[in-house]
Amino acid sequence: MYWVLGLDGGGTKTDCVLASEHGVMRARTQAGPSNPFRVGFGAALGAIREAAKVVLDEAKATAADVSSVCAGLAGCGQPADAEKMRALLAAEFPKALVRIVTDLDLVLAGAPRGDAMALVAGTGSAVIGRNSGGQVIRIGGHGPMISDEGSAYDIGRRAVMAAQREYDRTGQDSELGTRILREMGSVPWPELRKRIQSAPDEVFPRLFSVVAALADNGDQTAQGILRTAALKLGEIAATLAERLRLGEHPFPLLKTGGMFGKSKYFDAQIHERLRVVLPQAHEQLPEVAPADAAAHLAVKFLHQSKGAGGHPALQQ
Repeated sequence: MYWVLGLDGGGTKTDCVLASEHGVMRARTQAGPSNPFRVGFGAALGAIREAAKVVLDEAKATAADVSSVCAGLAGCGQPADAEKMRALLAAEFPKALVRIVTDLDLVLAGAPRGDAMALVAGTGSAVIGRNSGGQVIRIGGHGPMISDEGSAYDIGRRAVMAAQREYDRTGQDSELGTRILREMGSVPWPELRKRIQSAPDEVFPRLFSVVAALADNGDQTAQGILRTAALKLGEIAATLAERLRLGEHPFPLLKTGGMFGKSKYFDAQIHERLRVVLPQAHEQLPEVAPADAAAHLAVKFLHQSKGAGGHPALQQ
């Protein structure tokens, strides 16, 4: 039997699905982050290797039994990065056809045909859309230094800034500051600053849950941070709709990422903002999980190669 792997990797986690060549899901698991832009190519490969081993062990299979891999990875938007990751996975799965797409491509693949948009809000943020003419445009997802506005990283950074300012002003921690330090192991501010300087990705996204909980409990500072995030996400979505000229007809807007469904306050803010800037969009969750979409694409690529007679594993 030919096995295929579907992977959805970001800055926080990697979802992995093992399926048969006919698209029947056999096993699934989750591992650490596999965004090479954030964690490096070695760590990204390690997370994928760990996840793949779990699902292959469940099927009593090995890497040599995998005939097709589709990995939708954040941080692989540039061709050179995608090719480097593809080469690493090709060495890991020596008999497999390997395709690298972005995590955004996976979300859009699960949208209905025609006009569509996907908004991703997790460790990073981005939007990708497609119009009825087949044009696909992506905005954002270029890393926290130049994009990712409204993301969990952005929210965590703004939360630390607000909490630190309050401590500098009064000499005492606000409720936000107290919760931040508690979340990070009750460390003092100097220690937290050192952690941020050495590994910001391990601090800022983690603090989204702190801000979300406080906002739902009425904390005005936390609510202000989430309102700003919703405004920024709405801006990039509106910019994409303008570029794709999606204003004439209703279209689906798929929302995905770790920030959705975690805070009633944030969900309400982003819903209202999108309603204002994109009144023609109807919001919905993806019908197919991104890792499952990757597995379906892996099956599609395998069959296309089989039809062309171009895949070595299928010629044995």
